[in-house]
Amino acid sequence: QVQLVESGGGLVQAGGSLNLSCAASGPTLSFPVMTWFRQVPGKEREFVASIGRIFGRTYYGDSVKGRFTISRDNAKNTLDLVMNNLEPEDTAVYYCAARRSPHISYHHKDYDYWGQGTQVTVSS
Repeated sequence: QVQLVESGGGLVQAGGSLNLSCAASGPTLSFPVMTWFRQVPGKEREFVASIGRIFGRTYYGDSVKGRFTISRDNAKNTLDLVMNNLEPEDTAVYYCAARRSPHISYHHKDYDYWGQGTQVTVSS
């Protein structure tokens, strides 16, 4: 079975950095599209960043562009998110998601596989 497991969350001071990782297990071939979402209580799950498989094209949500960097290692089936200049507004549960379709999507309902999430808390 396909499994996605996030790691790297924790508590960090505003202006600091965290690195999140997502390890995919199951099929040897990597997914065409892998994406980070985040969610806070009472709000809809929000698109953070996405990356394609072949050319490594990246896409970022407006609130994180210039601060976060997404990358992937297709051989290891891992997805990473380098989070710099963190703000209290970045506090959320961060989820790794994978999509079998080769088309990028900002909508969480379009994704086929999900991790259980990792908590990121940014203090002021």
